[in-house]
Amino acid sequence: MAEDHKIETDEISGTRTTGHEWDGIKELDTPMPRWWLTVFYACIVWAVGYCIAYPAWPLISSYTTGVLGYSSRAEVIETVAEHKAGQAQFRDRIAAASMEEIRAEQDLFEFALASGASAYAVNCSTCHGAGAAGGNGYPNLNDDAWIWGGTIDDIHYTITHGIRNDTDEARVSEMPAFGELEILDDAQIESVTQFVLSLSGSPHDATLAGDGAVLYEENCAACHGEQGEGYPELGAPNLADQIWLFGGTPEAIAAQIHKPRQGVMPAWGPKLDEATIKELAVYVHALGGGQ
Repeated sequence: MAEDHKIETDEISGTRTTGHEWDGIKELDTPMPRWWLTVFYACIVWAVGYCIAYPAWPLISSYTTGVLGYSSRAEVIETVAEHKAGQAQFRDRIAAASMEEIRAEQDLFEFALASGASAYAVNCSTCHGAGAAGGNGYPNLNDDAWIWGGTIDDIHYTITHGIRNDTDEARVSEMPAFGELEILDDAQIESVTQFVLSLSGSPHDATLAGDGAVLYEENCAACHGEQGEGYPELGAPNLADQIWLFGGTPEAIAAQIHKPRQGVMPAWGPKLDEATIKELAVYVHALGGGQ
């Protein structure tokens, strides 16, 4: 407990006390080191000068701009403009070149690959994932399964126009809702499901798959092919590769036959410039599954 005592001089250190004492221990009134005080006062002077020179204090609808007129926003804009100017020689060439020409010229290809990776992270990773591995309803861009074709020109078109959106050039395919429209009943859907599982060598009921083969031939083969190989021209997925967009369990396949989910991809052509779209196509094609 602190007690107040008279101010006196400590016999050992020769320093005056503050007059406070805790359990017999007297507090010394030791002054701060001169170097520390010098730095402290210098910081105060620096802070006042900084507030005068640079934007600092918020006002009702704006802020103090500072006598130097510095703006971090203006600095960023200037830096971005400098980088764009430095990239212009490549981006102009990319915009004017064909996809094959970009791949053939090493400097353009390397620039497009790096720029495409950046554009992918900003525009595409939300759906397809940071590593482009996709997810339920979002295609994996690393494998060699392409619903609409995996050539670099196919990828370029898909990025530009998208899938099932409100633009005239979008890629469009529509799988009938066989169950909801009562084209097939539940038992028939189960048989087709078992046959579809058999196409990829997945565990299945052979008896039901035999019945489903006839139904598949009548209702599905026109789009997906007799062996389930799919048709990229129609946007019909390959059913024999064990790669499933909406799940490969019997329940997921049956649900897709009953009332299919239809994925949508925006058209990036109206949102991104031609050079950026080509850079994205180069990047996606180079991920490992490009044809």
